[in-house]
Amino acid sequence: MQTHQFPTHFIESLAQEPGFDRDSFIDTHQNSALLTSIRTNPFKKTTHKTGEQVPWCAEGLYLDTRPSFTFDPLFHAGSYYVQEASSMFIAYILKYIKADEAVKILDLCAAPGGKSTLINSAMTADDLLVANEIIKTRVPVLADNLSRWGTANTIVTNNDPKDFARLHGFFDIILVDAPCSGSGMFRKDPAAMDEWSEANVKLCHQRQERILTDIYPTLAEDGYLIYSTCSYSHQENEDILDWLCDEFELETVRIPIDSDWGIVETESPLKKAWGYRFYPDKVKGEGLFASVLRKRESTDNLVSFKNNRNQKVDITGLEMVKAYVNQPASYYFFKVNDDWLAINNQHKESLNLLQHHLYIKKSGVRIGKLAGNDLIPDHELALSIMVNKEAVLQTELTYDEAIAYLRRDNISNNTTNKGWSLMTFEGQALGWAKLLPNRMNNYYPKELRIMTSPPPKQA
Repeated sequence: MQTHQFPTHFIESLAQEPGFDRDSFIDTHQNSALLTSIRTNPFKKTTHKTGEQVPWCAEGLYLDTRPSFTFDPLFHAGSYYVQEASSMFIAYILKYIKADEAVKILDLCAAPGGKSTLINSAMTADDLLVANEIIKTRVPVLADNLSRWGTANTIVTNNDPKDFARLHGFFDIILVDAPCSGSGMFRKDPAAMDEWSEANVKLCHQRQERILTDIYPTLAEDGYLIYSTCSYSHQENEDILDWLCDEFELETVRIPIDSDWGIVETESPLKKAWGYRFYPDKVKGEGLFASVLRKRESTDNLVSFKNNRNQKVDITGLEMVKAYVNQPASYYFFKVNDDWLAINNQHKESLNLLQHHLYIKKSGVRIGKLAGNDLIPDHELALSIMVNKEAVLQTELTYDEAIAYLRRDNISNNTTNKGWSLMTFEGQALGWAKLLPNRMNNYYPKELRIMTSPPPKQA
């Protein structure tokens, strides 16, 4: 095992933290193996992966060994997401606080998309998720991961937290997985130790206060704020809870947990706000802090924007597009330049409102574009659960063929079928190909292709 050299004063800074056991904590970082956990996609049922269940997440699984996810076609199909187990606790929180009626949820600091897909798994078609990423270069991976998850009730934005203040009282639940000093990831990413300092903890605390101040106005009355970090530092966790309760009309929410899980329940020193600490020597996961607060301040002057102009669309073209979609009456179809997109009908007004106030990078599912009497289907449609599989050809691939397809290599075409085909592996869609009499045109996106060669097979 690698010997970890903790930053100067780091261990001392945690001495008074609730539930901290110095010797056990150090031993776990130095002598225990890293865990591998995944979360299966409830919208794309597969029995491919088995393992011990993560106790606080129904779809979470611990794997006995870490496979090469790059060379697993089901990973590219969005059948599961590789996610650290402690982070899945957000799903447990959502299960406890989410009402039966439709809700609008914001994941404010969303890239790369683990918690966004986690939230999306807990949603119905009536719910709307806005997944925002502040850093522009991190937005594409967020959009790709939500596309793999396959639902149409998501919108991806690229905005600063202060931009959301325009949406006064719009969201029922907001997750702020705040930028932090990252000490909870030391075991998984030892390089993070080089970035840690007491000055950086203080800087992160100030940044967290700014983000929360900016986003607070957009939370609805009686709405829930979920605050989390991957830090052990009091300043970024319990101190933030005290500040929130002092600065705003928020009340703490206690989440019932099983004592066998090893999660440490804490209270902030001044306001006695409940928090939940994850230590890798106590739980099967990495470091995490999570908490929930409920807004008790009345929210007046709710934002509104009414777009009474219906987009003029070609009816013939629209019918061609709808043929590729399962239950098309459930969706609102619209165009962005030449591309056709669709989102659940119930989110049309929210989409119009968000387009008016925010910079949107992805909305619903991109269906494709028309070329004459043909639709060039988009990759997002292939990975979505809305694709009408009965209306398109499907070509089931072997493992070797699937890897070749994902590498954009040539695959022999022995079928007499012609036209667009959904390329599948174990029944899960990977993307599109155009079948021609003597060849197959591979339409897997170049930017997503596997760039390396698969490892040699074991004899």
